[in-house]
Amino acid sequence: MTLNRRDFGLVAAAALTASVLPAMAQTKEIRVGFQKYGTLVLLKGRGLLEEKLGKLGYSVTWLEFAAGPQMLEALNAGALDIAQTGEAPPIFAQAAGPLLNYLAFEPPAPKGEAILVPADSPVASVADLKGKKVALNKGSNVHFLLVRALEAAGLAYEDIETVFLPPADGRAAFETGAVDAWVIWDPFQAAAETALGARVLANAEGLAPNYQFYFGERSFLEGNTAVVPELIAAIAETGAWISSNPDAAAAELSPSTGIPEDVLKIAIGRQSFGVGPITDQVVADQQAVADTFHKLGLLPKPITVADAVFRV
Repeated sequence: MTLNRRDFGLVAAAALTASVLPAMAQTKEIRVGFQKYGTLVLLKGRGLLEEKLGKLGYSVTWLEFAAGPQMLEALNAGALDIAQTGEAPPIFAQAAGPLLNYLAFEPPAPKGEAILVPADSPVASVADLKGKKVALNKGSNVHFLLVRALEAAGLAYEDIETVFLPPADGRAAFETGAVDAWVIWDPFQAAAETALGARVLANAEGLAPNYQFYFGERSFLEGNTAVVPELIAAIAETGAWISSNPDAAAAELSPSTGIPEDVLKIAIGRQSFGVGPITDQVVADQQAVADTFHKLGLLPKPITVADAVFRV
């Protein structure tokens, strides 16, 4: 059979399309949640994850969230594959749904959260908070810190008046004197110290680890095991870069967060970098958080943290 030039062109185009479409179909999307502060936002900016996963046939879609609880809610709903939050949000997420799996963690950063009081406050110790109004974000890492700090000072949780406010409203209440103390994490903590002269009454040293965790949606992790080592490697490389270049990291973060570089330098200096698989000690620490929240009536049912650990 003889083909004219036009027919030959059509056949060639069809053959090219047939060869390209299967390759395109093999490209898988990985949806990664991030917040404006932390390792993942810098990983996003540097394009390292796209570089590593592109070789495996994955594209990366980044989804921004205001806070950890909303991010893990999306993960439990199947709308997200990878997420990063602190130690409290996954406790509630595990109680709400079965899809969340712990994947890895960053070392403790106990100086990155604290109980703050105004510079001229007469409150000199945690014990002095008895009968005082304390603002905090309900169910967050700092909620656990507050409970542990009160216990260490010989106070019951009911000895103070808790005022549940998100960070922006907590800052306003603290600044106007509507509350006596504010329990908050970095970079909000560093901003209050720098701009308001807030005084640290107690940080989490000796009280709470203040971990950062990486999570995956269970079915995604089980069906895409090749992604895990590349993801961990990208996080590790980014963390190492931040540790070696804190000033450059602060400069990169400042435009996207709207937080001054000097504040970010303080926060980065209190953050711990490096990433590793979940250990038995980490599971035990998380179980203590879960048990505490359940005891306070904040968690609707008891959970077993170990059930939600993905073993790499």
